[in-house]
Amino acid sequence: MRAPIGDFDDALPATERRELLPPPVAAAVTAEMIHVDTDPEKADTAVFVATYGEDLLEHSANCVVVAGKRGQDVTLAACLVLSTTRVDVNGAVRRHLGARKASFASMDAAVGGTGMEYGGITPVGLPADWPLLIDAAVADTPWVLVGSGARRGKLIVPGKTLAALPGAVVIEALGV
Repeated sequence: MRAPIGDFDDALPATERRELLPPPVAAAVTAEMIHVDTDPEKADTAVFVATYGEDLLEHSANCVVVAGKRGQDVTLAACLVLSTTRVDVNGAVRRHLGARKASFASMDAAVGGTGMEYGGITPVGLPADWPLLIDAAVADTPWVLVGSGARRGKLIVPGKTLAALPGAVVIEALGV
C-alpha cells in the first residue's frame, strides 16, 4: 500500500498492525488509519522530513498532554496542533478547561495516563474522560501524520477522522 503523504516503504492499514501499537491505541485504530513504519533514530523533525518527505512538515501534528489546575482539581487533556505551530496553553487551553493555570503535564503523568511512550503520544486511544482539543487547521487537513503511541511508527489519519475521536473538541487558534 502507498501512503497518501510522505515517502514510506512500509504502510498498511493500522488495523493490520495492532501488534506494533500500545494496547489503548491498538484497541482504538480504525480502517481509515494507516500505520507507517519509521526509524525512531530519525524522529528529529529535520531528519524525519529529509528521510520521509518534505511535504510531511505541513501535514504533521503534535499531540501534547496538558494539566489544567483550579484549586486542588487537576484536569488532564490532550492537545493536537500542526507541527508548524505551538499549543496556546495559557490562552485557549486554559480558557477551555476553565483552569486558573495550565501547563504541560509531566512526562510521568503523560505516559502513565495514556499508556503510550513519551515522544509518540497520539490522540488515538486516549483515556475516555480526557478532553481532546484539536486545532481547526488539523481538522481541515486531508491527511495528518501523528504519533502511533510508540516511538517507532506513525499513523496517517484524515483530519476529519481525528476531529470525530471520542472527547474531541475543535478549537480555532489552538495552535499559534
